[in-house]
Amino acid sequence: MKILLSNDDGYRADGLAALRAAIAPLGSVTVVAPDRNRSGASNSLTLDVPLRVWRHGADTYYVNGTPTDCVHLAISGLFPFEHDIVVSGVNEGANLGDDVLYSGTVAAAMEGRFLGLSAIAVSLCVEPGSPRNYRAAAGIAASLVDRLVKRPLSSSVILNVNVPDRPDGELRGLRVTRLGNRHRSEPSVRTRDPRGREVYWVGGAGAGQDAGPGTDFDAVAQGYASVTPLQIDLTRHAALADTADWLSAE
Repeated sequence: MKILLSNDDGYRADGLAALRAAIAPLGSVTVVAPDRNRSGASNSLTLDVPLRVWRHGADTYYVNGTPTDCVHLAISGLFPFEHDIVVSGVNEGANLGDDVLYSGTVAAAMEGRFLGLSAIAVSLCVEPGSPRNYRAAAGIAASLVDRLVKRPLSSSVILNVNVPDRPDGELRGLRVTRLGNRHRSEPSVRTRDPRGREVYWVGGAGAGQDAGPGTDFDAVAQGYASVTPLQIDLTRHAALADTADWLSAE
C-alpha cells in the first residue's frame, strides 16, 4: 500500500513526523507538504505563480504552495506511481465544527478525495501549555488507516478526526460525531507595526456554540477522539424546493 502524507503546518512539523512514524509499518510512505506553515489555507490552489518542489531526504518533498497544491501535485503527476490513501496531519490545533471550512489540514484530505483516494484528516486539540501528545493522535490515525484498508468506506466519505491532547492511556476511545459549530469569532485586532502603520490580526475562533451530545466538541471534551464523516457536496438538498418557490414567487 502506498500512503501519501501531507499537512498544513509545514514539512518540518512535529505532528507530521509523529504521523509518519506511526503510519510507516502499514505501507510505503511519501510525504508532500508545504515549505512553511499554511494554516487556514482552506482549499486554495496556487494558480498565479509556478510551484516548485524540493526533496528532503529519501521520501519527503516540500512545495512553495498550499496543502491542496501539495496533494494535487502528488496525485496528478509528481510521481510515476499512484497512491492508495491520503492522510493529513497531525495538525497542531483542533479542526472542530466550522473549522473544517478554513482548515488546510482538512483541505489536503479533501483534495485526495476529489482525486479518487480514501482520505483522513487528523488534528490534535492542543491548549496553551498542553503537552502536545502527537504520538497518541498519530497512533489513532494509523489504526483508522488499517481499518479503512480492510473495510473501505463509501467513496464520498472523508474522515475528520480530532484527538484530545492526552497520552495513549488517558484517551477514552473513539466516537462517531457530527460537526458542531462555534460562536462568532473574536473581533479583529487593530495595532501598529514598528513604523507606526496600521495593521490587523484576524480574531481568534469563537468557543463552541452547538457543542452538545453527539458533536465533535462534546466527544473531545469528554476525552474521546471524534471521528466525523464529511462529504464534499455542500448543497442543502432540503431547501431546493423552498428556494424554487421563493424564486418563482411574484
